[in-house]
Amino acid sequence: MRLVLLLASTSLLAACGGGGAQTISSTPPPVSGSGPDGGTNTVHTFADPKEPKTYNGVGSNHVFEYSQLKGECCSQQQQIYAGSASTVRDSGIQIAYDPRDATFTLSVTDPITGAQTSSKFQDPASRTDFDGLREPQWGTPELSNTNINYLQAGDGDPRSPYRVSGDGLIDPGTNDIAPSGIEGASYQAASLFYLKPGAETQYVTFAGYVRNAFTFESVDFGDDALGDAIHLERGAFAFGEITPNDSVPTSGTASFSGSMLGSMVFNPTLDLQDASGLFLPSYFQWIEGSADISVDFATNTFNLDLDGTVHAPQIYTADTPPPTPSVVSAGATFAASGRGDINMVNFGGFKGFFESAGFANPNGDTRDVAIEGSSIDGTFYGPGAEEVGGGFRIVGGNPDERVDILGTFVGKK
Repeated sequence: MRLVLLLASTSLLAACGGGGAQTISSTPPPVSGSGPDGGTNTVHTFADPKEPKTYNGVGSNHVFEYSQLKGECCSQQQQIYAGSASTVRDSGIQIAYDPRDATFTLSVTDPITGAQTSSKFQDPASRTDFDGLREPQWGTPELSNTNINYLQAGDGDPRSPYRVSGDGLIDPGTNDIAPSGIEGASYQAASLFYLKPGAETQYVTFAGYVRNAFTFESVDFGDDALGDAIHLERGAFAFGEITPNDSVPTSGTASFSGSMLGSMVFNPTLDLQDASGLFLPSYFQWIEGSADISVDFATNTFNLDLDGTVHAPQIYTADTPPPTPSVVSAGATFAASGRGDINMVNFGGFKGFFESAGFANPNGDTRDVAIEGSSIDGTFYGPGAEEVGGGFRIVGGNPDERVDILGTFVGKK
């Protein structure tokens, strides 16, 4: 086991990482003139930032906490799960960017789920990718979109090495293997991945994040030792330059197309009610794909269609050892359709609900979601509502299942 000695964590924001040079811009900012002191004058845009800006995110997150029995691969105790979706005007998600030193700061505070990410990606080594020896941490998705940038930092002491923070001797694991450590050690790290502004859209983009926090300890529990307190966060959100209310059209129609990113758990087998007759594990799984939004400004209505591909499962609870199959396998397709209303005065954008959602596995098996609750929240971006962005959540309603699909979408005309 590769052990790493970590510095003691503090309340400071973290700033550790690894990888090649990137900024929020997809291309170097253009020069528009020469200043009197010999400098250059440039125009600030969302895609080519020149000024520090802080944005509220519109999206969703979920958190799973448990204690792992020592020596057991799959036996968890003290489980707590929660998910939450923000509205346009009530968001616990903030992301800031300062072009002076290429610093991102991510803050997620959600009292419903217990999400508590607060990380500054400041060290030039915060930038990472999937092409080198040090990949992003456990559970970070390798998205097929080539315009995705990856950052990783600890969320304790910003001097902490190896893109993690905490105390004691730990093995930070890999993208596929969870961290581990000796008794008394701890590990905390956050990964931020985002679509480069200007690559597909000019005024809005989306981001996802992973936060893993482990405390390695041992407590007697009969013949077993109960310990290793684990806190896992996953989320996705849209952010950008919101259109002023009086610049949103009040007549005509528009169609927007773009990308979506989701995180989910899908397990209807907790009471053996699934057709497979098996009690299967619950997994975190990522979904990436496309979004199509049609808007009627005259009637203040919209329709949303999401289509995606599901990534391989990542185990987080199980009562049987791996490899145990997931309900939704890697390569499955996802489709969901919803609609709603636009109200710039009361909503600050639009909100709605889903009418259908489901999956099709590569083997032809289909899985419809019994929707009990759902939400679509978003708004318009750009000086004249040229783009849209928002978040969504779909909650299953059958007894003894854990079905929660949440994420974000963006689109342009």
